[in-house]
Amino acid sequence: MEYAWDFGPVWRDSGLLLEGLANTLKLSAIALAGGLVVGLALALLRLSGHRALAWPAIAVIEFFRNTPPLVHFFWIFYALPVAAEIRLDPLPAAAIALSVQSGAFFAEIYRAGIVSVERGLWEAGRAIGMTGPTLMRRVVLPIALRRMIAPLTERGFELVKTTALAATLAYGELLYQAMVIASRSFRPLETYTAVAATFFVVLFVASQALQLVERRATRGMR
Repeated sequence: MEYAWDFGPVWRDSGLLLEGLANTLKLSAIALAGGLVVGLALALLRLSGHRALAWPAIAVIEFFRNTPPLVHFFWIFYALPVAAEIRLDPLPAAAIALSVQSGAFFAEIYRAGIVSVERGLWEAGRAIGMTGPTLMRRVVLPIALRRMIAPLTERGFELVKTTALAATLAYGELLYQAMVIASRSFRPLETYTAVAATFFVVLFVASQALQLVERRATRGMR
């Protein structure tokens, strides 16, 4: 029997999808900002040259890169109240989980970008009397960040897609609202197709904008 597609129920509940999209973008923005900060801190600790700082950073990076993000969501939302009597709402729990997990990946991108800066630039900065933090802030990071745009963008897109896991915490992001609509309309194929299309449009537009930024940054380097 041929399936009869009907997007009418999804369209009637499109307000829920828009609300879910807004929540997805909110969570993505918070987690992206947190992940970039966490990643930079971990990368600098790993490159510090002090074992007491580098080894804990390496342990955190490797642990969160090699364990499933869904487990991180469950630990923070369900395990913390049991282990430490810390209870978080779905949004902060999901934001913390995503920030730390993505931060572990961002740390490796930062590290690769920093070590790719030519040794001569480091030596030139030291020769004119720059301190380590000043050299990093004024010379190394500006060059490294231009080289990191593409991998940071790719990882950022993965973060946005991973926000769908927040539905397991009953946070009202896009997938969670789609589940509500599907349960009402009995039209899961149409509902989840609409979700896929929404993610595609948002990320495609963002990728085109970031490619423009990358081209301009690369042109500036030349």
